[in-house]
Amino acid sequence: MKLASIDVGLKRIGVAISLDGKTALPQSAILRKNRNQAARDVNSFLKEWEIEKLVVGLPRDGSSEAEMERRIRHFVSLLDLSIPVTYIDEQGSSYEAKELTAGTFRHKKDGRIDSVAAQIILERYLSSI
Repeated sequence: MKLASIDVGLKRIGVAISLDGKTALPQSAILRKNRNQAARDVNSFLKEWEIEKLVVGLPRDGSSEAEMERRIRHFVSLLDLSIPVTYIDEQGSSYEAKELTAGTFRHKKDGRIDSVAAQIILERYLSSI
């Protein structure tokens, strides 16, 4: 089964895929100009890779948890999906991504950290099934 995960942020959407159900690979992040453009780009990505299931990270135990969860669920509702969606806890994934990539590349705002966070989210999901 081909899986993808997204780490939805206000400026970028990190993206990762798993084509074999075992290994998660980060992809180029989607830069978010507005939610409709970002939804179109995510839809295109999912169709291009023929993704069969989408895993979405949701924040847990944060100060703005409820607001971010509402925004993320609203964004997912904008997607043109005919595949199942699973939500999992993304707590600490961005921090973990920064730690994993320290010294590997300069931490610019190009979305690489966001996509590594999406990779971590997908790896968490894969290890839970």
